[in-house]
Amino acid sequence: MILVIDTSSFRSAVGIVESGRGRILEESSQRPDLARLYRDELADKHLTKVAVATGPGSFTGLRVGVSFSLGLAIGLRIPIVPLPTLDLQAARSDEAVIAVSEAGRGRVYFQMPGGRPRLGEPTDLPTSHRLVGWVAPRTEAALTATQHAFRPEDELRNHAEAAARLLETAREVAYGSLEIEYMQSFSAR
Repeated sequence: MILVIDTSSFRSAVGIVESGRGRILEESSQRPDLARLYRDELADKHLTKVAVATGPGSFTGLRVGVSFSLGLAIGLRIPIVPLPTLDLQAARSDEAVIAVSEAGRGRVYFQMPGGRPRLGEPTDLPTSHRLVGWVAPRTEAALTATQHAFRPEDELRNHAEAAARLLETAREVAYGSLEIEYMQSFSAR
């Protein structure tokens, strides 16, 4: 059983992957109480790995999720697997999409199909593909006002199911080499 934690975006998700299938334990716009979730849902389960979203995303959100994940993995002596936030969002869809995540100040992190993560204004994103991701209501309104359309949530996989797809090829990393992608890592163009 693999614990999946994503606290990098406007919304957070915690789930489990077991036998290649994903199930959400909690998803909300509030930061989850990771210790409570572990204690109430997983303390008696046999975890084999921890997978964590590594950004780009919220500085505080990334620190919370990665710190908890590393602490748990080290404490249980199980592997940790980094999952890039935008890859995780894109894996929620079967069609090619532009993955987006809240960057603050009206900006978004985005990734075109097959591309690399970028930081930009809503007008910087092409309208060639629908969007998938979690952004603040104000940012979503700005994207919609610039002719962007989101794939409806009910047409998408949940985060744990998307993580299950990424985990098929994702690699474990040494505890000390887990890298977090912050906003400073990206340029606008």
